[in-house]
Amino acid sequence: MDLPVITGILLDTKRFAVHDGPGIRTAFYLKGCPLRCLWCHNPESISPARQIGLFEHNCCHCGDCVPVCPVQAHRMVNEKHQFSRENCTFCGACEEICSGRALKVYGKRTTVQEALNIALEDESFYRESGGGVTLSGGEPLFQKEFSLALLQELKKNGIHTALDTCAFVSQKTLKESLEFTDMYLVDFKHFDSTEHKRLTGQPNELIKENLKFLSDNHARIEIRIPLIPGCNDSPENLHATGNFLKDLHIESVKLLPYHSYARAKYSALQMPDTLPESESPNLQNHVEILQNYNLIFL
Repeated sequence: MDLPVITGILLDTKRFAVHDGPGIRTAFYLKGCPLRCLWCHNPESISPARQIGLFEHNCCHCGDCVPVCPVQAHRMVNEKHQFSRENCTFCGACEEICSGRALKVYGKRTTVQEALNIALEDESFYRESGGGVTLSGGEPLFQKEFSLALLQELKKNGIHTALDTCAFVSQKTLKESLEFTDMYLVDFKHFDSTEHKRLTGQPNELIKENLKFLSDNHARIEIRIPLIPGCNDSPENLHATGNFLKDLHIESVKLLPYHSYARAKYSALQMPDTLPESESPNLQNHVEILQNYNLIFL
């Protein structure tokens, strides 16, 4: 029987993913996030709306995109590509014809049934590897109706599910997800709420409360800490983080090294580039600090 038509805006789908939870997985990346992390390496995931990126360094100014655009959003003027974002309807015709891959549409409206069908194609790999499906983003619970419906259908099919979440969501929504979620991959950015707000645009009291809620409800939790030099890598913050996490039922912790590879995407989307000017840190010293709190690292 066909499912009710519930749709979401997917940013990307990654099959055979191995870094988004245990085993081989299919990861669905949803658009929309309540945080605005300075170091975000997926700026295209922040807005819930569809967007188009123009990577000018890839544009060969061939003009092939001009005649295929139904709303005349593209023009070539004096060998420069002019793009009217406000006119774009995200039909994808320009992306399809662009030989230089200078144009990229971010966001595709997808039904729960369509996403489920994709996930079921690799069911045998999940079984053999102990894998499953991960909903990520952005923040997957930003699109609550779609995410909960997809998780429910995945569980009906016996597929392991994981939510990669920033936990800045209502506790009611998080509670609704418990029945259909086998594992939570929770980002923890900074212990201090004032610093958290400076770095992400939001305080972190709700995130801490939600982590305690998940722990009290015996959810499987993997903590993921993006380690950003000059932002959250101080010994003081790491000690405070470890002291907080040690009292929760945390299955494992993963430190994520910083990189600034996303600068081109900020430019392509005409978004202010907030990425710190830092190199990837050496993680070992930071791991040693957190290991003082009996945390298990991946």
